Amino acid sequence: MRVNVLQHTPSEGPGSILQWAKHHHHEVFTYHPAQFGKLPSVQETDLLVILGSPQSPNDDFPWIKAERQLIKEMLMADKPIFGACFGAQQIAVVLGAKVHKAAVKEVGWAPVNLQSDVLTDFPQTATVLHWHEEMFELPEGAKLLFTSRDHQNQGFAYGDKVIGLQFHFEPDLYNLRSMVVNDGDYADEGNVLKQTADQILVHGVPKENVSLMAKLLDQIVNA
Repeated sequence: MRVNVLQHTPSEGPGSILQWAKHHHHEVFTYHPAQFGKLPSVQETDLLVILGSPQSPNDDFPWIKAERQLIKEMLMADKPIFGACFGAQQIAVVLGAKVHKAAVKEVGWAPVNLQSDVLTDFPQTATVLHWHEEMFELPEGAKLLFTSRDHQNQGFAYGDKVIGLQFHFEPDLYNLRSMVVNDGDYADEGNVLKQTADQILVHGVPKENVSLMAKLLDQIVNA
């Protein structure tokens, strides 16, 4: 299987998704559309992974629009897609939903609560990394997967092969360090979770998040 990853900023990489791919002997190709303007074709994509970004889907950049065209073609081809944060927002826009400023900014570790039986063998609560101040509306026809104390729409499933999460399951410790040292100032102002960059790093990545990320990917690729 060829896994094509769309990475939009150096500090937010695929993390434990690479572990999952290595375990299954999948090939991973990482594209950087914001820097190089390159995207894969649908024909050469078996799984599309769309990661976070400092940009908004509402920004007027050609690569953002081109990326949404790729998502649309993936949906038409009935191929699996996973989106994290900006990636989930991009999927939501393609499905006709709006993305806008959230009521509060979330940066740091906080629980999300499972709202659906779509995901098999998942805990009712998981502690995940939040790094956002925008949110998606739930697309028509999608199922709500997760909520948190401060945001209703923390994740959705569309059909059997598409999942978007406003938060991050995917970071490993290397990714977390990269996010904190390069973008840790983002946590300092207006953060409802009231966690500093140092506190976020000291918390570390919950061990179960690696297995939860793997379960999610297994489910959409085997659907």
